[in-house]
Amino acid sequence: MNPDQWPSEWMRSVLNVCVLRALLDGPNYGYAITQSLAAAGLGNVKGGTLYPLLGRLEEAGLVEVEWRPGEGGPGRKYFSLTDQGRAQARSLAELWADFTKTTRELTDGALEN
Repeated sequence: MNPDQWPSEWMRSVLNVCVLRALLDGPNYGYAITQSLAAAGLGNVKGGTLYPLLGRLEEAGLVEVEWRPGEGGPGRKYFSLTDQGRAQARSLAELWADFTKTTRELTDGALEN
């Protein structure tokens, strides 16, 4: 399946944990985060989806924001995880792994029949 065809409800469910995971690698700006997610196989995540999510993560105290000057261009808004954000990223990743294991056990039966 083309990753840009993932059902939107699946993307809404997993995007939070995937963005937190991407930020475990270190501070990054929005476009680079979308490229990281695309490279991982999630497809094209639009800024209109990503930036509100990053705003909610900031409001929750999981992400902090820093403006950095651009090299030969405009500045960029970098997002980084707080200590609470790193803990949440790991916790959600663990929960998601358990959830997908459970759903795989259920749905794999449809592939066999």
